[in-house]
Amino acid sequence: MADSAKKAKAVKPSFFKGVKTEFKKISWPDRDSLLKQSVAVVCISVVLGAVIAILDFLMQHGVDFLVNL
Repeated sequence: MADSAKKAKAVKPSFFKGVKTEFKKISWPDRDSLLKQSVAVVCISVVLGAVIAILDFLMQHGVDFLVNL
């Protein structure tokens, strides 16, 4: 019984070897694709931020109007 416990510990791979193996499986995008996707994310974030700011501005003035009635 003690022999099987020693074998189980010896077979256990290290964490970093597993991480290295998984990183080799990753399909990394090429430079052009990464640039296009990054620009798209930044543009969508700016547009969405502007939409949220406009909605916030309109709601703020709507609530102020209702409170001052």
